[in-house]
Formats: sequence, structure tokens, C-alpha cells
Amino acid sequence: MSTQNRAPRGTMRRVLSYLRGYRVYLALSLLLALASVVLTLLLPVLIGEAIDCIIGRDNVDFEKIWEIFVKAAIIIGATAVFQWLMNVCNNRMTFGVVRNIRNDAFRHLQKLPLSYLDTQKTGDIVSRVIADVDQFSDGLLLGFTQLFTGVMTVLGTLAFMLAIHPSITLVVVLVTPISLLVAAFIARRTYHMFRLQSEIRGKQTALMEEAIGSHKTVVAFSQEDELLTRFDTLNEQLQHASLRATFFSSITNPSTRFVNSLVYTGVALCGALSVMAGGGASLTVGELSCFLAYANQYTKPFNEISGVVTELQNALACAARIFAILDTPAEAPDAPDAALLNAPEGRVDFDHVSFSYSPDKPLIKDLDLHVQQGQRVALVGPTGCGKTTVINLLMRFYDVQGGAIRIDGTDIRDMTRESLRAAIGMVLQETWLKADTVRANIAFAKPDATDEEIVAAAKAAHAHSFIRQLPQGYDTRIDENGGALSQGQKQLLCIARLMLAPPPMLILDEATSSIDTRTEQRIQKAFHQLMQGRTTFVVAHRLSTIREADVILVMRDGNVVEQGDHASLLAKNGFYAELYNSQFAQ
Repeated sequence: MSTQNRAPRGTMRRVLSYLRGYRVYLALSLLLALASVVLTLLLPVLIGEAIDCIIGRDNVDFEKIWEIFVKAAIIIGATAVFQWLMNVCNNRMTFGVVRNIRNDAFRHLQKLPLSYLDTQKTGDIVSRVIADVDQFSDGLLLGFTQLFTGVMTVLGTLAFMLAIHPSITLVVVLVTPISLLVAAFIARRTYHMFRLQSEIRGKQTALMEEAIGSHKTVVAFSQEDELLTRFDTLNEQLQHASLRATFFSSITNPSTRFVNSLVYTGVALCGALSVMAGGGASLTVGELSCFLAYANQYTKPFNEISGVVTELQNALACAARIFAILDTPAEAPDAPDAALLNAPEGRVDFDHVSFSYSPDKPLIKDLDLHVQQGQRVALVGPTGCGKTTVINLLMRFYDVQGGAIRIDGTDIRDMTRESLRAAIGMVLQETWLKADTVRANIAFAKPDATDEEIVAAAKAAHAHSFIRQLPQGYDTRIDENGGALSQGQKQLLCIARLMLAPPPMLILDEATSSIDTRTEQRIQKAFHQLMQGRTTFVVAHRLSTIREADVILVMRDGNVVEQGDHASLLAKNGFYAELYNSQFAQ
């Protein structure tokens, strides 16, 4: 069963497992809760004694009342200190658990296979790790703060009431289960409602990320109204789910208050009859006052606990969504005896490789390809023919389902992923920048690079001239979207990053697609120098950019249908010639 459908009890066990590292704080919180409850329960006893000191008009024991007042003041002060310390412990536990869950979730995301991230909406994942964990922490904090004291208050008041008058206490005990049953009945139903609320909130976050990230496209196609309609639909669904969850959870408090009022009324009636029947022998007015105070204290936690239960249902529903990420199987770990790929020569062999993203849609079938050291290999073909998939398999973003890929004769599955990917540099069509300075973005490939090395890499990538024109030059801060930089300028920074620390092998996936023709010619010269002695795979749609490749692999439907250099493939007048000529047809 998926974690998405996990029962609240199973999720609670997972939450409690995170408390193991906070046993000291948990023990202190319980002791402080016990101490504050005991001190709180002593107050009604003192008040009852004070009432019994008032025997009649002009017959009041003021000296004893003053002693009782001093004791009460000390108890109130000590209770406040204990409750403050208890809250400190609870805060440490709650936010420590939240920090650990977020760390585990983010760490696990780094280990998840690309297939998971390709099929999940980024906004929903962000919503789970940020918004759901925040909701979870709110419920958890409320639970720690009120659940401990509530339970101990109930147990403590029962003990004190039994000591004062066991028969009247029986009235309290008999009516109590009704309150518990009402709270449990509502709690079971609100859990699923809160889970639905979290799911819709995740969809809404994903839509907002989509709208913000593609705002220019939305405006260009005048799709603002359509996007607004989708958002309104989700907003209506969220409102409906939130109202249902809140409505059912809000029933808990008045229901338990009604039951608690019955308890208080029963105690008052039985107590008053006992006082009148015994003439104060079996139960005094002060003791009755004390008993009523205990009855009120006994019922009050049920109102608080019912609220806690509601918040915990919301917290557990959010926790189940974050645990769904943690329970997603990570990519297969490296073999225990996995070798390190150090200074590879660059011979790459695809031996009868087969792969498909979906079992019912075969993509690559029996691909046999042998690349020699230092060769420049271009992959061309129509969209969806498998060019990028070949790159994904070489980088082990996905593992082959049949056959093997070998580098220098060693199966890449027998190498550590880290050493494999460190040996292959990539420049993709999609740029990635981090929110930092231009200098830091270039130095991402080599954090200890000197300023001279960074500038040299930028010059080699023809990025130096536009960087100098930025407000602070290399120290200009940009966001993850590149700020005011054009798509081409962002791509030049990514190319400069590769130029700074060129690895033994290269992958260029439409690396110059966002750059103007003049700059592209310069970059091609820089790449030509960079490729010397390095095995390079180039994925290209503009066939004019790969005419100097040593080997051009023409792919169609996952198969290599033609192979050779540019001149020989044109001479064949086959599929490559058809693709090439179509780009220059008038």
C-alpha cells in the first residue's frame, strides 16, 4: 500500500520514530508537564481550605487564609516557570523533527531516479517539502504542548476526586467515554478530508509554478483567461475541501463541551445533595467547591485534546504526503565493488542496447555502436528518435534494460555513478544557473578556481565582453532565471562553466541552439579546440553545426539507420541527405 493511502496509525509510528533522537527533551517535557499539572491541581485544594476558613459572619480565620494565599502564589509562579520550560523542550523537539524530515526528504530527492522526477510536478514536490511540513509542524507543536498536559490533567484530577469523594467521581467516569467516542468518530473522518486538502494545495502550487515559469508564453498566446479558469477551478476545490475539513473538525469542540457540561452539572447536583444530606459531615462546602473546580479542570482538557486531535489529523495527512517521497525507491545503489572511472581513454561501446520508458512503447532496440578514443560523434534524427535517450543511458540517468554500455571495456554499471558523471562534461539546451554572482556560476564546475582562470574560461566561451557590461561585472548577482540575461547569454555562462574544468569526455546537447550565428561560429572554434583528444557526443538539430564530426549517427525510431561522415552520408542520398537538404530547402 502506498504511503499516500497510509493509515494515520502507521504515519504516527513514522513520526514517533523521529523522536528517538530527542528522548531527553521528551522525558523533560513529560516531567515538567507532570509537575505543572500537579501544582495546578493543588490550587483547588487550597481554595477549598480557604472557603472552609470562612465559618460565618465575623468568624474568619484570616491568618490561615494568608498562609494559603502565599502558598497559592508560590504554586502559580512555579507552574508558570515549568510550563515555559516545557514549551522550550516541545519547541526543540518539534522543529528538530521538522528539520530532520526536511533534510531526509531533500537528501532522498537527490537519490531518486530521473524517472520519478520526470513524472512528478515540481510544484507538488515543493509543496510537500515546504507547505506540508509547515502544516505538520504546527499540528505537532500543538500536540506536544497540549496533549501531554491534557492527558496528565485528566489522570490527576481523577486521582484527586477519588481521594475526596469516590461515589461522585463515578459520575464523571461514566459520562467521560461519550466525549472520547465523539472525538474519535470525528477524527477518523477529518483525516481523509485534510489529506485531500493537502493534495489540492500541491496541485495549486504546481499550477502557480507553471504559470510564473511560462508567463511570457502564456501572454504571447493570450492564454491568461484559460490559466485563470484552471486556477479558479483548483481554488474552488481547495475552498470546498477546506470548508468540509474545517466544518467537521469544528464539530468536535462543541460536542465535547456539551458532554463536559453534563459532567459538570452531574457533579454539582450530586455534590449539593451530598452536602445537604450529610450536613457537611461527608462533604463540606469547601470540598464541594474543590470538587467542582476539579470537574471543570477534568473536562477542559477534553476540549483542548479534541482540538489537538483535529490538528493532528491535518498534521498526519501532511506527514503522509512527505513520507510518500521518502518511501519512493531510490535509484539502484552502486555495486559494492564498483570501480572508479579515473582518466578514461574515451572508448565507448553500446553493445546491443535496448531501452524503453514504457513497456508497451519500445524506443531503442538492439543499438550497436562503437566509438573510438577522441572521436566526435554526432547524433541526428527527427524528434523522439532516441538521441537524448542515448545520452541519458550513457550518463546512467536511466539504466539499460538490455545489452550493455562500456567505457574502455568496462560496463558503466560496474562503475560508481559519481566517477562516471565526473568524467563527462555536459552542456544542455536547457540552461541552469543558481542564484549567485556570475563568478560563482562559472566557478560551479571548479569552486577553487582563480579569478584568472574564470576570466580565461569566459573569454574562451565569448562571454567576457557581455559580462564586463553588467553593473558589477563578474560580481553581478543573478537569480536562478538569469535575471535580465538573454537565453543566449545564459547559455554562454554554462559553456564557460565547462571551459573552466573540461573533463575527459564531452556531451553537447544542442549547446549553441540559443546563440546567434556569428557567436556560434566563434563557439564552434572554441569547442573544436576543446574537443581535441576528447571523445565527444553532439546532439544537434541544426545539421550545419556537425559537418566536421568524425562520425554522424543518423537515428530513426531508436535505431541507427545510417553512419558515416558528412560527405559520405550526403553521397548516399539517403535519410541524412533528406534531413540535411530539408533545412536548406527554399
